[in-house]
Amino acid sequence: MIRLLIIDDSALMRKLLTDIFERAGGFETKAARNGAEALELAKSFAPHVATLDINMPVMDGLTCLGRLMVETPLPVVVVSSQTREGAETTFEALALGAVDVIAKPEGTVSLSIDRIEPMLVEKIRAAARAKLRPTLRLADRIRHRLGSVPAGAGQAGAGLVERIPVAAPPAEMERGSGLILIGASTGGPQALEAVLTGLPADLPWPVLVAQHMPASFTGAFAQRLSRICALPVIEVGHSTPLRPGQVHVARGDADMIIARRPAGLIALPVPASASHRWHPSVDRMVASALNLVPAELLIGVLLTGMGDDGAAAMVRIRQEGGHTIAQDEETSVVWGMPGSLAQRDGADIVAPLPDIARAVVRAVRRKAEVTCP
Repeated sequence: MIRLLIIDDSALMRKLLTDIFERAGGFETKAARNGAEALELAKSFAPHVATLDINMPVMDGLTCLGRLMVETPLPVVVVSSQTREGAETTFEALALGAVDVIAKPEGTVSLSIDRIEPMLVEKIRAAARAKLRPTLRLADRIRHRLGSVPAGAGQAGAGLVERIPVAAPPAEMERGSGLILIGASTGGPQALEAVLTGLPADLPWPVLVAQHMPASFTGAFAQRLSRICALPVIEVGHSTPLRPGQVHVARGDADMIIARRPAGLIALPVPASASHRWHPSVDRMVASALNLVPAELLIGVLLTGMGDDGAAAMVRIRQEGGHTIAQDEETSVVWGMPGSLAQRDGADIVAPLPDIARAVVRAVRRKAEVTCP
């Protein structure tokens, strides 16, 4: 039985969410009206997982989350409104230790939340099994949020991941250059931050990212990454030429495929495929790349996430001569996607998160040496 704490200031939302998990079975639920009540229930109820609304009276969600991570650490899933302001606040919550985010279908009070009931239940079940791992500067972020360190403290560690030079990237993709394909889900935003900030500005290959995330968040996510990475990061909202040394993030609630135009390869957003369960689909992104680019010029990376999206397609990359990397179990929030790749003997390397950027750069170097005349 999973003990679930629902934290939301709306009585209607508390009732709707409680009903959803009672129907699902296997949950014991309690509800808190604000952050202060949540902190008390976290001690007395000892939940395995919590859902968290951000905008609440008495104690807001971010303050509550910071306190929970210090006093009674547990996996927390943010249930957020789909606004730009909501997206920015959600990423602050992820930086404070939340493991996943779910978008309410309609604003703060969502009467149609039953539309996402299956996905909501599956994500909470996965989060209940999630590992809480220390993340870079997390303690400083929490102390700053709680007011125990001055503003700006804790940021000195940003960008300390070693960036290994490769070679000056050309303005356009050259014949023989390849693609780096990265997939992630639960715990992915923090993992992607760790990997992408470790990649050098002179990376000669494009990077494509499929992170399971609602459409209202992927644009803000790309902008956030672009501010802290040496590489420019953009959301693919339309047909976009693939540029060396640029990170292309798939728009949420859709899929991203690679296509060929006379001028070269492009990333293209397409409607979510009904035959794929999670979106943006990692499997679909990788399969489209395999149709156009020789496998030996592909590097596939599967990061933390529930399920097995991307595993089957990345097994093909390895079998056909490409290179694949899976995040290890110890540093994954949920070892579903990378674990599935490893268990299918589809990973050339199973590596802890801090080593993955270096592994990608080394693989690009080796591929470039082999393809150079």
